[in-house]
Amino acid sequence: MARKIYWGIAIAALLVMGVAFFQGDKPVEKSDLPWHIGHPTADTIEVFGVTLGQTTTDEAEQHFKEEAKPILFKSHSGQLVAEIFFEQVNLAGLKARIVLSIKAPDSELQAMFDRGLRMNATESGKEITLIPEDAAKLFMMPISSLTYMPLVRLEDAVFSKRFGQPEMRIREKKSGVVHWLYPQNGLDIALGGEEKPLLQYVPPRDFDKLVDPLLASGEIVK
Repeated sequence: MARKIYWGIAIAALLVMGVAFFQGDKPVEKSDLPWHIGHPTADTIEVFGVTLGQTTTDEAEQHFKEEAKPILFKSHSGQLVAEIFFEQVNLAGLKARIVLSIKAPDSELQAMFDRGLRMNATESGKEITLIPEDAAKLFMMPISSLTYMPLVRLEDAVFSKRFGQPEMRIREKKSGVVHWLYPQNGLDIALGGEEKPLLQYVPPRDFDKLVDPLLASGEIVK
């Protein structure tokens, strides 16, 4: 009996969090809602107070009111990628992780790599700890894409209600994850059964770069 009560309370708590966030019953900043996507120009979008291609990490950190962690990755293929991690932010009443990809010249990233303090091996490649001066530089560079990961699982119906039906759905053959694609908003919502959702935002002009790898390793579904 006690176990049933415990699980009942846990489920109720998750439902309350989801309703508060996705139905917007309490006053929240519009910029903190994932479906509130602005179009400052035809080439970019604004979400969570971030205008892709313009807003810097320093400005995003002030908006999120959380400390960010800069990381430089080198993939097994040798590609260098600069990312900024927010381990936990609270937007519109729901806790989430946020990852920002930074727009920087390849030559600048290579120089940062060469100056790196230490290197750790990961499944996807190598993680480089930057010197303080280079970390500070990343915070002043524009954000090229944003990935939003709620820390609770939400039903697919919530996304169709708030975002509408996607223009295309692609299922990854290996993992079974289904990507809901909204090219007009530069948005890819990855839904994987029991996995938590992942929302990735890119400028609409760069959407093909996101879709092409999915088409190469997946299949279109209705």
